[in-house]
This record gives sequence, structure tokens and C-alpha cells, in this order.
Amino acid sequence: MGRAFSHLRRLALSRQGLASQRRFGVGLAGTKKAIEHLGYVQIDTLAVVERAHHHVLWNRVPGYDTAHLNRLTAEKCIFEYWFHAASYLPMRDYRFALPRMASIRNGESRYLNDVDTGLMDEILARVRSEGALRVRDIDTGTKSQNGSWWNWGPGRRALDKLFMQGDLMVCERNGMEKVYDLAERCLPEGIDLSMPTMEEYAAYLFDTTRRAHGVFTLKQLLHLRPGRPIRDAMRAIVDDRIAAGVVKPLDPVGGSPAYVDVEALENVSRMRKRVQIVSPFDNVLIHRDRLSALFGFEYRLECYVPAPKRVFGYFCLPILFGNAFVGRIDCKARRAERRFEVLSLHLEDRSLDMDRFLPAFTAELQRFAEFNACPQLDLAAIQGRLFH
Repeated sequence: MGRAFSHLRRLALSRQGLASQRRFGVGLAGTKKAIEHLGYVQIDTLAVVERAHHHVLWNRVPGYDTAHLNRLTAEKCIFEYWFHAASYLPMRDYRFALPRMASIRNGESRYLNDVDTGLMDEILARVRSEGALRVRDIDTGTKSQNGSWWNWGPGRRALDKLFMQGDLMVCERNGMEKVYDLAERCLPEGIDLSMPTMEEYAAYLFDTTRRAHGVFTLKQLLHLRPGRPIRDAMRAIVDDRIAAGVVKPLDPVGGSPAYVDVEALENVSRMRKRVQIVSPFDNVLIHRDRLSALFGFEYRLECYVPAPKRVFGYFCLPILFGNAFVGRIDCKARRAERRFEVLSLHLEDRSLDMDRFLPAFTAELQRFAEFNACPQLDLAAIQGRLFH
């Protein structure tokens, strides 16, 4: 079982682009290919270290630059919307966002109801007449004691609903500040805007997961997509792909039926044993049951946990060494000081070969610090543990 799991881990990491940093190519073209292969890259608002959408791509694409996402958005190659969370997605998959947009527009979602439609019309007219606008550019002309309408709950909800129902799109980001324009100006000519059937939508989710993960569970395929129609459609897709020899069943993983890509399974290459510091929002970590069953790694992001109950730290980053998660490290980028502070380190693999691990780890940590524009690496908190 150990060798079989090692093989499946290599397969999973290879499909994620974490086995070889050149799987997708380099620079802007590599960034585009990585997003198209992964299917989505989650957008992160936390800035303890470089935000997750940049971190995920930096780990996979040599020569990645944080400006690449704005360039690809401007070139209409990617767009922002919702996958299981706010994400960058390939523009070719835009039509699969339409069901959620329609649901929001029709009031079927429990979110974004009771929104001021007059304010929505006003915002939309402003964008149509004046062009792309930042939030700070929009003002109803009526001030509250706290400032413009953006400080009101109704204004924020109106803009969010226009975005979620597909009238507006994000055409640029300056840090985390979004710039909005009409969807018709942000979409490429000739894009398919036909509403997918439930069967097409299930096939899209299946194909995205198979391509990006190689080995996956039924629970993963249906992650945060409840309801009998999608469940029945997905089971039909799975049965069809098994019959066609595209995937084959495995023993349950994390208590859920599991499947593996047959072609990928037959072509798993060996991995170079390198260290990678992984974002908490990395695609490889999102499905916690699968992560636990396949990699034997229990992970919880503790920034949402009260401080007295934290075990590993506010923003602990998993450490990948070869095909195993061997620990986690809590860091903070002190940008004003250009200092990258390591707050704590927890190594959990007792069989870890420190003579091999330590040089690779310190080199990768320095590289990560430089990516965070904090080249001064502060190891004072863990110095005794590493170099005793």
C-alpha cells in the first residue's frame, strides 16, 4: 500500500504542476497555461505573505510576475468569478459561470437578495457612460456622515450583485482594489454564451478535476455543489468515463469513492526531491479529506481560529519535500523593513533526512523571502531548532 500511495502522490503532484516547475512553461505564457490546466486559481485577500493567487502561480511558473494576471485579464484570456471561492478562471470556461450568474439574477441564491435595484441601475448607467471605474470613483452625489455610498451596506451589495449576476466584470486589479467594466467590453468576440445543460456542467467539473488532479474522489468532484440534479449528472459522467476506460475506480479515499486517470497513472515520472513552501489556498490542499487520506497530512488554516486555540500559528504554510508534506512554517513579510520573519517551524516527519532537507529548505525559504520583496531572512525564532 505504501508504494501504491507513493505512486498516487507523485501522480497528484505531477498533475498539479508541483513535480516539475517547468510543466507549464515560463513567464506570461506559462501563467496562462497553468491557469487553463488547473481550471482556477483562488484569489486571496490576506497579505501576511504574498497573496495566494500569486504564490500558487509562482510555485509553478518560472519567471512568474505579479503583473501577469492583469495582462492576461486585459488580453481577455482569463476572468474573475466564482469557482468554489473567488478565483481567476480561463476565459474558455466562461459559459460554465452562467448558471450561477442566472441563479443570482433570479434571486435563487440566499445571498445578495434585498438589494437596491435603483442603485444597481445607477451604478450600471455610470459605468456604461463613463467607462471602467474603481469603487472610489463612484458616488451617488448624496453623502452620508461617513462619506460616499460605498460606506453604506446597500451600495456594496448593489455592486457585488452586478458582478455576481454578470453585468459587470473586473477588468483590472491594483493590489486588491478592483476596477469594473461592462461584461460586454471585457468578453472576447465570438465567446460561447450558451447556457450549459446539467450534463455539460457535470462533465466540465469532472474534466477539470481529472486534468488538474489525476486522482480524485466523488466528494471532490461535487465540492460545494449541492443538490440531487448535479449529483445524479455527475454519477452518470463517472460511470460513462469508467466504461470508456478514461478513469478507473480505486479504494475509497477519505471515505469517498475515488478514481484515477488511467493514462496519467501509466506515465508517472520520478520526482526531484525539492522543497516547496505551499500556500494555504493552493489547489492541491483545498480538499482536506483527500489531502489527509492521500498524503497523511492534516491541515487547518488557523487565522480563523481564536489565538489561544492555535497550534501552529496564524498563517502556517505547508512544507512539501518531494512527494510528502513534512511540516509547516508560520511566516510574516515585514514589508516596510524588507524583512521576512519566520515565527515558528513544525517538522512532523520523524524519518526526515535533515542532511538533505535542511540545505534545500533554507535555500527555498530565501527564495520565497525574495519573492515577498523581503530579502532579509529573519530566522531568530527558529535558529536553535535548525542549527543546534
